[in-house]
Amino acid sequence: MVTNETLLNANILIVDDEPVMTLLLTRILQKAGYQNITSVNHPKEALGLLETFQPDLLCTDKQMPSMTGLQLIEEVRKTHSVQDLPIIMLTADSHEESEGEALHKDANDFISKPYKGTQIQARVRNALLNRFLALELHHANELLEEKVRERTKALENAYIETLERLVIATEQRDDVTGKHANRVGKLSARIAEKLGLAKSEITLIRHAAPLHDIGKVSIDNSILRKPGKLTDEEYNSIKTHVEAGVKILTKSNNKLLQLAEVIALTHHERWDGSGYPKGLKGDEIPLVGQIVAVADVFDVLMSERPYKKAWSLEAAIEEITKHSGRWYSPRVVEAFLQVIEEQHKRPLTLTMS
Repeated sequence: MVTNETLLNANILIVDDEPVMTLLLTRILQKAGYQNITSVNHPKEALGLLETFQPDLLCTDKQMPSMTGLQLIEEVRKTHSVQDLPIIMLTADSHEESEGEALHKDANDFISKPYKGTQIQARVRNALLNRFLALELHHANELLEEKVRERTKALENAYIETLERLVIATEQRDDVTGKHANRVGKLSARIAEKLGLAKSEITLIRHAAPLHDIGKVSIDNSILRKPGKLTDEEYNSIKTHVEAGVKILTKSNNKLLQLAEVIALTHHERWDGSGYPKGLKGDEIPLVGQIVAVADVFDVLMSERPYKKAWSLEAAIEEITKHSGRWYSPRVVEAFLQVIEEQHKRPLTLTMS
């Protein structure tokens, strides 16, 4: 709420080349209770005070040597921080054309000389009231926008946490630690970063990649946890997790789930077209699918599962590089190797096949 105290403590800048006129206007405003009044007799001095004095109201004469009041208004409006500054034009020229010219130049009000004290006081008060009401509204809108951002962020965080817990529950069926999905998300994001993707895309990949195997909820535990080699029938059953995952994620309006659907569908495709479910080849495979394909296989190789021991870092890297250009995108493998080098703080001696 704009109080009378707020108005009377406003910074008022008066510009008039005649000292007697600035003194007269200052006294009229002081009589009304205004306390922070600065006056200058040259427009260029006024321009210098825009940042230091930071006026809430500018009262300027129209006819002044070297720079007119109209020219001063133009200069003031060029300064971004004072574009909303209210300006009252003061002039002895009372013609209608003169008033229209001043208003056309973005003056907010027009007062003819000689001054009438009550008129000046009322017009100044109205200008300042509008000024502070606009500032209050702007501040209220900023607070509302901030609350909306905070609420949206909170909802997004809750949404992501729910998805992460669902992923953990799914992964624990064939991954004892339940952290495979999270590791795939982190590694996929780092590969995406090395490939130069935008920050917003990297963030989406970080949260969408862990959902790549969400369709495994449809696979029987006896198959997922089988310690030995799978039969052809069992392997074909495992492959159905792709379509199952797509069914879970499809038709969402959420960008994260839309990306997760693409990943779920394509992370088992292979660069040479020998993957599934569609046999996509090369860049027919979406880039996110190419990325998660590498991140997923690498983490599986490095992890102990019911059907296998964990591989060494060197063996896992060798397996990935051996299939670069065959199963995996060469540029994705190259980005993957850069990430691994950084993680382990040592260069890799392996060569690309």
